[in-house]
This record gives sequence, C-alpha cells and structure tokens, in this order.
Amino acid sequence: MLVLFETAAGYAIFKVLDESKLQEIDNLYKEFETPEKANKVVKLKHFEKFQDTTEALAAATALVEGKIGKSLKKVLKKVVAKEAHEQLAISDAKLGGVIKDKLNLSCVHSPAVAELMRGIRNQMEGLITGLPPREISAMSLGLAHSLSRYKLKFSPDKVDTMIVQAISLLDDLDKELNNYIMRCREWYGWHFPELGKIVTDNLAYCKSVRKLGFRTNVATTDMSEILPEEIEAELKLAAEISMGTEVSEQDIDNIMHLCDQVIEISEYRTQLYDYLKNRMSAIAPNLTVMVGELVGARLISHAGSLLNLAKHPASTVQILGAEKALFRALKTHKDTPKYGLIYHASLVGQTTAKNKGKISRMLAAKTALAIRYDALGEDTNAEMGIENRAKLEVRLRHLEERGIRRISGTGKAMAKADKYQHKSDVKIYDPSGDSTIPSTSKKRKFEEVEQAEEPATPTVKTKKPKKEPVKEAETSAAAEEPPKKKKKKKDKRAEAAEEPKEEEEEVAVTEESTEKKKKKKKKKVKEEEDD
Repeated sequence: MLVLFETAAGYAIFKVLDESKLQEIDNLYKEFETPEKANKVVKLKHFEKFQDTTEALAAATALVEGKIGKSLKKVLKKVVAKEAHEQLAISDAKLGGVIKDKLNLSCVHSPAVAELMRGIRNQMEGLITGLPPREISAMSLGLAHSLSRYKLKFSPDKVDTMIVQAISLLDDLDKELNNYIMRCREWYGWHFPELGKIVTDNLAYCKSVRKLGFRTNVATTDMSEILPEEIEAELKLAAEISMGTEVSEQDIDNIMHLCDQVIEISEYRTQLYDYLKNRMSAIAPNLTVMVGELVGARLISHAGSLLNLAKHPASTVQILGAEKALFRALKTHKDTPKYGLIYHASLVGQTTAKNKGKISRMLAAKTALAIRYDALGEDTNAEMGIENRAKLEVRLRHLEERGIRRISGTGKAMAKADKYQHKSDVKIYDPSGDSTIPSTSKKRKFEEVEQAEEPATPTVKTKKPKKEPVKEAETSAAAEEPPKKKKKKKDKRAEAAEEPKEEEEEVAVTEESTEKKKKKKKKKVKEEEDD
C-alpha cells in the first residue's frame, strides 16, 4: 500500500512495510513513538518538493477545493502509475474520488489511514530525509500566510492603512495651511491692507504677494496670470491710496518665503487628495459612491480599518464621530444625536433640516451594506453603490415633494390625515362652575319678589315715615366732630348694616297693605250678606 502525504514543502509518497499493523488502530500510535519505530512501519518512496511559495499555494488551494493540481498529477503519474496494482491511501475522500476518475487508481480512506497519517505527521522530520526542520517550519509559515490571504481575497491594493494615514495627513495639512495663511495675511496687511479685502482666495493672495513684493510695484507688475482684469484694475487703484506702513526689504523677503511655503503645501495637498481619491476608488468603490472620498476615508480612519468598519451595524455608522454628544445625551436623558461624520455627505447636506435625520438613517443603512460588500466581496465594481444611491435620491425627492405638497395644499388626502391645531390658544379658567349656590344678592332677590307680586295685587300708596330730620341731625353731629381716620371701617360696617334694615321696613309696609286689602274685602262681604 502506498500513502500520499501532503506537506508545506512538497508531496511525499510512502510505502507501508507492514500492513498488518494497520488492523490494530488503537495501538497504531505506539509504532510512531520514535523515528526508528516509524521507519519500520513506513518508508519514503518519493518526495516532490515545491519550487516556491506560489506553487505551494496553488497546490494547497487545489487540495482545499478537492481538485488535482499540476504538481500532484505529475507525482501520481511518475510514481504511483508504475505500481497501479497497489492501493493509494489518502486523507481526503473527495480527492480520492477525483483521482480514481481521472487516473484510474484505487484509493483508500478509512480510520486506520487517518491514524497512519497522524503518526507520519508526528515523525515527519525523521521520515522525510534531506529536508532540515528549519526549512519546513519557514515554508509552513509562508504557506499559512499565503493561504490566509487567498481565502480573504487579500491583495496589496486593498491595504486600508494608506487611507487612514492619508486622511490624517490631509487634515493636518489643512490646519497648518490655515495657520500659515492667517499669519501671511496679518503680516503683509501692515504694508498693504487693501489687498486682503480685494483678493479673497488664499492661494491667489499668496501668489499675488509673491509676485508683487512692495506695493509700489503694482503699477509695473502684470497680474493677469493670477487675477482677472477687473480685480487687477481695482488693485492698482487701491495701491495708490493705500494706508499701509512702509516695511524693509528684509521683511518682504521673509513674507515671500512664507508665501512659498503656503504655495508648496497647497500643491502637495492637491496631490495628496488625488492619491486619496484613487485609493478610495480602488479599496472601497461602493462606499465612495455613497458618501464621497473624504467622508468614507474619515469613517475608515475612525473605525481603524475597513474590516472593523464592516463589523459595525448601520446605527453605529450613522453616529460614528458623535460619541461625545451621544454619551452626554444618555447621561442627561436628552435626545441622542442623529448623525456624526455622515452629516458631511452630499446627500445629507442637500436635504432640508426637517428630513436630515431620516436621510442620514437611510444613508447609514445603505452605506453599511456597501462597506461590507467592499470589505468582504470578491468584485471591485461600484454597481451596488450606484444602484443604492439612485434609490436614496428617489426617496429624498419623494420626501421633499411631500413636504411641498403639504404646504401648498394640493395633497388633500395628506391634509385630511393631519388635523391642524392652533397651539397658541390660551384656555382661561371659568370659576362659575366651582359652586352650585346662586351668586345673586339679597337685594336683587327682594326686587324679583316684588316684581312677581305687582301684577297680582293693585299698588297702594303708603306714606313712609319721615327720616329726614334724623339724617339732618346725623349730618350736623358729624360736622361738629373732627374727622377721624381710624373710624372709617366702622362707618362702612354701620352703613352696610343699615341697608338690610331699610329693606326689612319696606317688606313690612307691603305686608300691612295686603292685610288692609283683605280686611276691606271681608267687610264688603259681610255688608252684602246683611243686606
């Protein structure tokens, strides 16, 4: 029986010397305790060494997929085909079926063969001669790395570390450029302050300063390459009436050196941006289509790598970059942020403030899919990203149109669904429902009673007792006495007490008049009876 044994260094064909020992599976490991014992069981017949790691990777991937590689086919034809009558022991049953179909060799796979392979692997260094252990371990490590890269579809073009470094450098360059330009404007502004208001573009300003030098050179310098004609004419007029101070030639030299630095950094920044754009389109094309190069690169940089970013859910991608605001909101029990770095994407920027939250959520969901497709997918095209972006743009247009329709009133069905309530109405408390007791005064009650009795009984004029002299006496007494402030409250109480007394007297008079009428009626009745 022959044994096919695969190693990282090459293919080995062993011949089993004593097949009877394969019957005892449980005790087979004892035969491979030492290299001497192992050499009594199996003997190396042929060893086909791999030329390089690429060949080893091709052979390993073929074995993983259950196919026969070129080197394996060569070995089998060279060695095994000569002894076709013998069986070939292999470790993979699927591979055995392929060998049997293509080369017409009888293959064996059983628990005894698996135990035999384990024993050979244990004593591989002693059984395979002419191959130092150091070389075997180095080739094993190289093959393991290559196979891992192959399985993950890893390539040098997919290295996202370059993106992380490039975007960090780009941000640093922007900060430095702002500082340098601010210093340059302030410094040269002492000599020619009007230039800063006329030329607003920073790069054009530095180039103008570099070309001009002293402001007196404006009349003789041609600025058509840097500035348009209108601005150039305005600059020449401003230079004649400038309020700036005079500076020395050494000062101008230093300012021009600073301008050189700004121009160089600006040129390098544009070059770096182009490099970043190319890298992003190669590594994450779908992510680039969805959110743009800068936002995509910042997301990758924030997560650490493209693979780490692919592990994040869409909700995390949405608020990535707003961690401080998120934890502050959770701590103070307020609303959590709706967007982080994704806010700077063009789709979120072109929406209204009302729909920014919705669009950022939808964009984060589609972006998470695009990131996973870029990180783990085999294709490198941006078709998925373009398709998803088109869907989001349609959805955005629908949201914007719906808002316009509601305002204009053309969408009547939408207007009916949302009932308008004017929130500025202030409801005033009505105290009339607090008490069930009627709030009418006694005087009003008596007047109502009198009005009810008047139509029933004819009115009789009664002479009221004269009260005028009493009043006159009271007024004379009040005039004699000096006015006292403290007795005001007592006077008021006395007047309030007199009012019900007068009402009682009026009621008594009305009762006397009704009694007199009744007596007259009775007298008339008696006189009629006597007659």
